Amino acid sequence: MISHWDELPWTRMERGHIAGDWQSLTGERSVVSGVKRIRVDAGKWSTPAHVESSEEEIFYVLSGSGVSWQDGACYDVGAGDCLVHTARTEAHTLRAGVDGLEVLAFGERHLASGARLPRAGVSWGLGAWVRTGAEDDHPWKLEVEAGEPDVAASSELPAWIVHLDDVPVSERRSEDVARDWRDLGRAAGSERTGIKHVRVDPGLLGAVPHCHSVEEELFVVLEGGGELELWPAPQSVSVTERQTHSVREGSVVARPAGTRLAHAFRAGSDGLAYLAYGTRDPNDLAYYPRSNKIFFRGLGLIGRLESLEYGDGEGTEV
Repeated sequence: MISHWDELPWTRMERGHIAGDWQSLTGERSVVSGVKRIRVDAGKWSTPAHVESSEEEIFYVLSGSGVSWQDGACYDVGAGDCLVHTARTEAHTLRAGVDGLEVLAFGERHLASGARLPRAGVSWGLGAWVRTGAEDDHPWKLEVEAGEPDVAASSELPAWIVHLDDVPVSERRSEDVARDWRDLGRAAGSERTGIKHVRVDPGLLGAVPHCHSVEEELFVVLEGGGELELWPAPQSVSVTERQTHSVREGSVVARPAGTRLAHAFRAGSDGLAYLAYGTRDPNDLAYYPRSNKIFFRGLGLIGRLESLEYGDGEGTEV
């Protein structure tokens, strides 16, 4: 559930003009989504230019600078930029500048996912890369054979690249919740997933404790520190009282759906800032154990439950 990027292994990915180091920040702790940390070598490329057939990808630039290459157009990117690539749109990749480029790559995990590398002339489908007469060639090898992409003069940023400071701030203040957030995903046109930059006041919560029936959430702490609080739902069999776990810059938290265990972040004395990534499923229900309320996401309705019973099958009533 909780990891820290200082304690996770790196994998070296290098072939031709593509070179960088990769970390899987959630691994098997997440189910339907994931996040990777990528450090691209100076002057090198992150991946082959590719188009996802079904999965939406969101990138957040942690440090350095570089170019986002999209169907031959080039856009300057740097720390604080958020890039959204919806499925079946532009072919995309990243090239690091002279100081290198470090990004977080958030994405979905579809059982029947696919991708196309237009420059290499290969496609992923049914569990294999396919190219007539070249089935045994690694797709990165074929991308290298196609040559390094041309880097054109930088263009004005498209709507699907936004900078943190340019996204409007929303806020919530209540008795024990105090946060400001910027909805980077919606600002950049994400459709099935979302990402927010959240800043929490010292000593207070970023959100009331809640758990989801369908939505999976991933969190990456960017600044400050604090605690992850876990609140048991009524009759929870795994946790019987509130638990706390320390988090700091670099902490990564995965909250799969259906755990029946509510979560919330409480900022420490210096405050707390994190990225919150999640899937968007209208079938999701969110439960708030402190108030005994339930949120029907697809309907936009919130109600309080008068009575609640837990079970694991036939005959359970709410």
